[in-house]
Amino acid sequence: MNILIIIPTYNEAENILKLIEKINDVVFNLNCSILIVDDSSSDGTFELIYDYQKKYKNIYLIKRKAKMGLASAYIEGFRFGLNNGFDYFIQMDADFSHNPDYLPELIDKLKTYDYVIGSRNIPKGRVIGWTFLRKFISKGGSIYSKLILNCPINDLTGGFNGWRKDVLLKIGLNNIISKGYCFQLEMKYRAFRLGFNYIEIPIVFENRKYGISKMSFKIFIEALLNTVKLRFLI
Repeated sequence: MNILIIIPTYNEAENILKLIEKINDVVFNLNCSILIVDDSSSDGTFELIYDYQKKYKNIYLIKRKAKMGLASAYIEGFRFGLNNGFDYFIQMDADFSHNPDYLPELIDKLKTYDYVIGSRNIPKGRVIGWTFLRKFISKGGSIYSKLILNCPINDLTGGFNGWRKDVLLKIGLNNIISKGYCFQLEMKYRAFRLGFNYIEIPIVFENRKYGISKMSFKIFIEALLNTVKLRFLI
């Protein structure tokens, strides 16, 4: 398997090097590369990774001109991977909310399934460190999305996912309309509508210890409105 792990960053200097070390420890016997897509961080994230590349040959780095958002970062990462011969893709956050220890299982499932979802909303999956309100909004958002889209996936909004190349090519990255966190939902919904097979594996999602969360009320409202839009456009 030729695997590319894509990690968007914006001001993640406190986390990113520790995360890369942990990933390489966990997947040392697998054919994995790491791509960091940095949105012109102001805290030195890019410079840290640039120097760190001298230690590992499996690290790639893209610096973008401005803060362009999560969806476009992943799309640029997917395109990079497709253009450079990668067959399998992993999405994950830079803040340790997605534990690298799940990577071997997620990668192994991609041998059988077209896409794999690290799910907080199935038995043995859960969230640690969120307030009751944020848990309520997240769980409510997932239920709302399932009902609106008539889609059985339990964690449509989660960002710890694996994809085969064929799924990305069939979805068509140019077709993606979401700009923010709704991108995660749209990718899964499009794959589901196209008939690709998937599995959800339970993960424990732990709130970031360092840095500042990028989630906001504006992003939440955007996701609610875009869910309705996707239901009628796809």
